[in-house]
Amino acid sequence: MTPKPVDLNRMSQEQLLSMRICDLPVSIEGTWLEECVSQLYAELSSRGLAFYPECYLADEWLTPEGEVCIGIPFYLAHPALIKLERHMMLEAEGEGKPWCMQLLRHEAGHAFSYAYNLHKKRRWQKIFGSPREACGRTYKFKPYSKSYVRHLDGFYAQYHPDEDFVETFAVWLTPDSRWQEKYQGWKALEKLRFVDELMNSIKGVVPLKARGKKLWHHKNLTITLEKYYKKKYLHEQEEFPDFHDVQLKKIFTALTDEEWWAFKKERRKNKEMVTAQELIRKHAKNIINSIDRCTGERKYIISDLLKAIGLRAQQLHMIVAIPQAVALMQLSVYVTSLTMNYIHTGALRGTRAKK
Repeated sequence: MTPKPVDLNRMSQEQLLSMRICDLPVSIEGTWLEECVSQLYAELSSRGLAFYPECYLADEWLTPEGEVCIGIPFYLAHPALIKLERHMMLEAEGEGKPWCMQLLRHEAGHAFSYAYNLHKKRRWQKIFGSPREACGRTYKFKPYSKSYVRHLDGFYAQYHPDEDFVETFAVWLTPDSRWQEKYQGWKALEKLRFVDELMNSIKGVVPLKARGKKLWHHKNLTITLEKYYKKKYLHEQEEFPDFHDVQLKKIFTALTDEEWWAFKKERRKNKEMVTAQELIRKHAKNIINSIDRCTGERKYIISDLLKAIGLRAQQLHMIVAIPQAVALMQLSVYVTSLTMNYIHTGALRGTRAKK
């Protein structure tokens, strides 16, 4: 007896989470992703390039080192899975055609590098650096640097020489990017001109490696969606609003909505009553300067961390219920420990959980 086809649109969240990824009835064909892949190929063709990297559904965006196939997250192949991804991870990376095309062009850069061994060329390494450079858990970027293009968020071109090349490639490939004008006066323009010259040199040339392994193909992933998201959350927990909750509740007092309105009414009579966010804002400059002096970390990193903590304190309706000096000391110790962890491990809580 033929089993009934699975309708993801009719399944509850619990039912979806119990499914194995390999059993999901999803594919690139017949979806909006097929249109995106076709557009990528059209852009490559318009440049006279003869290589069209094969795309497949994987557990995340990836082009593994040495491989020439592009992995696209499986959840983007169905509206119900996009909705689930958003619910579980706050956003669905690559959702919507503009974002998807950005990531496809980026991954295509990796595929071209491996297909033609571009990263082994002397001039490539002179301009971008050694591809053998170790990839850290994180990277320290210069937000105002004009030595790198800006394509994906997070100044990703500054992460590694390979990423510098593929981000430059992505900007070069993007239709109507007007990179000659936009990057006029930037050192990054030299990189863009090199990529332009390099791509012209391989126009119509068959790649040395046209096919590769489809690593982490969704059809080989026997893990359930529930376990998949548990692992993914552990890996990316620092991006979630509740990351600081446990420690903040040791320093400040969180109020219910009813208690919060009563507090706001009462503080009109007692100006000494302070919210956690007000305390953080008032002393932010001193905290940032002190931690900067003792750790050597850049101020904007500490400032961004402090802003995130202040925002979360506001969301939890937190107030200062202990002497302010004590609360400030405890807060400073917490932020300092996070900063030191970040400096030495690339993660705020120390060693980042492996995916």
